[in-house]
Amino acid sequence: MKTKGIKVLATNRKARHEFFIEDSYEAGIVLTGTEVKSIRQGKVNIKESYAVIVNGEVFIQGMHISPYEQGNIYNVDPLRVRKLLLHRREIRKLIGETKQKGFTLVPLSIYLKDGRVKVEIALAKGKKLYDKRDTIAKKDAERRMKQHSSEKYQ
Repeated sequence: MKTKGIKVLATNRKARHEFFIEDSYEAGIVLTGTEVKSIRQGKVNIKESYAVIVNGEVFIQGMHISPYEQGNIYNVDPLRVRKLLLHRREIRKLIGETKQKGFTLVPLSIYLKDGRVKVEIALAKGKKLYDKRDTIAKKDAERRMKQHSSEKYQ
């Protein structure tokens, strides 16, 4: 019997700071056995990774999966390009969207869903410096208001 539910293994918190997230998709990922074992141990980094579309297929680049300790000869290159599994209509939609100026594909998280490794990729548009400052200012203002209201009722 497979375990049900979702267990988040890695998140890319920097992505929400650096980009406006327009839309997100769940994708499967083609991995070897030792890579799956290493990901299950949480030894994966997606901070510097991004996805590209080549010949109607989506690939993730820059994702680092540390070699599995007991893997010996079965370990592969930690930074190799890995194929993402999406429906053809989703890929067609992504091709159309990424051709627009400024859109890119960024992974947001890696998680286990029903025992399978999944990647949440997002269609994102890069933020300018003033947008980042504006976002930080809004979060800071919300934090201060919340703190002030909690002090008021004590």
